[in-house]
Amino acid sequence: MAGHSKWANIQHRKGRQDEKRGKIWTRLIKEITVAARMGGGDADANPRLRLAVDKAADANMPKDNVTRAIQRGTGTLDGVNYEEVRYEGYGINGAAIIVDCMTDNRIRTVAEVRHAFSKFGGNMGTEGSVSFMFKHCGQLLYAPGTNEDAVMEAALEAGAEDVITDDEGGIEVLTPPHDFAAVKSAMEQAGFKAEMAEIIMKPATETVFTGDDAIKMQKLLDALENLDDVQEIYSNAVIEE
Repeated sequence: MAGHSKWANIQHRKGRQDEKRGKIWTRLIKEITVAARMGGGDADANPRLRLAVDKAADANMPKDNVTRAIQRGTGTLDGVNYEEVRYEGYGINGAAIIVDCMTDNRIRTVAEVRHAFSKFGGNMGTEGSVSFMFKHCGQLLYAPGTNEDAVMEAALEAGAEDVITDDEGGIEVLTPPHDFAAVKSAMEQAGFKAEMAEIIMKPATETVFTGDDAIKMQKLLDALENLDDVQEIYSNAVIEE
């Protein structure tokens, strides 16, 4: 099925992530530690850990850092005990925002998240206030110019849920969360390496922001992104350059 043009926005988001490489390492270490604690230290038997380890490799994180994070998660090394917590809220013009955190101090984290929302024109909501507008799924993104028919055939054969092509020719493959690792592996074996591959909260609808509202919304998202305890941010806002 076809979708609106989104490739420039995706590349923009990826670029912003690349600019924060040091912070990405810190977040990945937390994710690897928690994934190992919850599902064990064997990446082949722990899909969440496998995804985190693959992301660490893509981010050029040294293998020793990965090993130590796994050891902290499994208890072989001492380390901070992080817990996962999700906050939900509203941005400019009521745009939906989900903020996923890992923290060793909930009181500090909620205060920082609430302050960022209020300072930049948003407000926190209650649990479940916006999450119903998002779908938990795996997402693989392929650049414009990739053979759409070949990707669709490989994706559906691998067990993907949907294949969406935008107006610029970018291709989005969606999977159930528990099938993500298997579909990603099958796609790579078929010769298709995704530009971005992750398990996300995908908004059911999107709101496009331009002009001053786009600037204000980006400032709010940046403020949340810059908090030390924040791991991921999902929003139905699309910021037009």
